[in-house]
Amino acid sequence: MQHELITDATLVSNYIKGDERAIEILITRHKQRVYSFIYSKVFDRDVAEDIFQDTFIKVIRTLKHGKYNEEGKFLPWVMRISHNLVIDYFRKNNRMPKFSNTGDFNIFSVLSDSSLDAEKSIIKSQVEKDVRRVIEELPEDQKEVLVMRMYNEMSFKEISEKTGVSINTALGRMRYALINMRKIIDKHNIVLTN
Repeated sequence: MQHELITDATLVSNYIKGDERAIEILITRHKQRVYSFIYSKVFDRDVAEDIFQDTFIKVIRTLKHGKYNEEGKFLPWVMRISHNLVIDYFRKNNRMPKFSNTGDFNIFSVLSDSSLDAEKSIIKSQVEKDVRRVIEELPEDQKEVLVMRMYNEMSFKEISEKTGVSINTALGRMRYALINMRKIIDKHNIVLTN
């Protein structure tokens, strides 16, 4: 039987039943897609290879322990695992912005890396350009608060005094600015990674 005709679900089922070749077919079938996704986030072949290996080690463990129950959704499940491992990698290497719930959210913390090489520097300026473009699309009141907070590093008390609104209103505008930024980023498929 030709491998292309066997569905992922059948291969998963065969592997769980003890057919070791089934997992090789699945890995071969999805290697390019999963590896490309990982590489697009980490920009490092060795790291991408490690995360790719870890992804499939986790897949195999989960299948062996009988904990897989994503009916017919093998690839999205594998992609989710690889995505989580990419996030873990950035966290371990302190390259991920730390967001605390104190209201001191700073989108530019993702950009502060002292050892930027030429490629990263180009990406950084592109990200900054994208962020500015996103900010430009915000409603005036939200943009005003966001710029005061992010660029001028003003406290919400100072923003409140300067704009003549309550601190709660300033906080609300900041919150909506961040929510709207996420919507704009999704709408334009902007990737803010460096």
